Amino acid sequence: MSRVAVLGAGGIGCGAAALLCERGHTAVLWSPSGRGTEAFADGAALRAEGKLIGFYQPVIAPDCAAALHDADAVVLAVPGYGHRAVLDQVAAHLRPGQPMIISSHMSFSALYLAQCLTARGVQAPIAAWGTTVTTGRRLPDCAVRVSNIRDKVDIAALPASEIDAMGALCGDLFGGRFVPRADLIAVSLSNVNPQNHLGMALCNFTRIEMGENWVNWSGLTPAVGRLIEALDAERLAVAAAFGASVRTVRDHFHLSFGVPHGPVGDAGPILAARDATAGPASLDTRYITEDVPFGLVPSALLGRIAGVPMPLHDAGIAIFSALYGKDFRAENDLLPALALDRMSIAALRRLVRG
Repeated sequence: MSRVAVLGAGGIGCGAAALLCERGHTAVLWSPSGRGTEAFADGAALRAEGKLIGFYQPVIAPDCAAALHDADAVVLAVPGYGHRAVLDQVAAHLRPGQPMIISSHMSFSALYLAQCLTARGVQAPIAAWGTTVTTGRRLPDCAVRVSNIRDKVDIAALPASEIDAMGALCGDLFGGRFVPRADLIAVSLSNVNPQNHLGMALCNFTRIEMGENWVNWSGLTPAVGRLIEALDAERLAVAAAFGASVRTVRDHFHLSFGVPHGPVGDAGPILAARDATAGPASLDTRYITEDVPFGLVPSALLGRIAGVPMPLHDAGIAIFSALYGKDFRAENDLLPALALDRMSIAALRRLVRG
């Protein structure tokens, strides 16, 4: 069995740690802020409910160096707006050949890490997931609610030649649910959460702002579903321009949530009856603060490189920027370090294949 460092102690990090423990591995949990692991200070167990039920005993690391020490693999499980700060620490301590897994890949953070490692003269394989294996929320004290464990998760590797080895590693750690993709472009465009959350958050915005108590999936109405599918058509056009094979959003809902294959809006009532998790009730929601700058902005950038118009993506970024009174494009701290906007399709494809 493996010892795995999980960097991040929110809903995704604790969900990943619980699943690792359930599968017999040792999870080493580190909270970059320190707040996420305070409740474990006295040796309390991690309690999981929902799709995963049990009590688990992750090892709590005091800092990033301690988390990575002796780890057989490292999993990044923080929001996109925390990737650069955590990866700067990872880059200082990752050993040559120590596998790194990014859950989920946002804004080409795998390229950023590879760039930092190259500056140190270190080479290590990186796996990038199109989405997270688990979904859920961190509960008070030492608990996490795991809302879903996905059946299929897209994966790419950097360098691309490591895809078989990294796919096998991720399968051993988290189960045989990983679908290989050609490169980081394909896996980035496989992440449908930003477009889905754009539709959900924009069309339910006043509910979020007023702090209403509403069931998340109830906000996926037929009209919202049509908007999401129109956004999906833009994403699919960009993927085609790059020659990337990705699933449709209808495929995603069918494979991830087990709903009938059909219009996305039809899934809302089915999922609301199954999962009554509350929708966002604060403007400080990752549906917007993470997915706009680190999901929609990189997708729009790929559209510009490919010469594919993405009017709905661009409008979503502009509308949310106006609603929040800030420039969400400027909130992304990864893309400026990579300077991808000056690349051609061919140059970017060479880069992401290592």
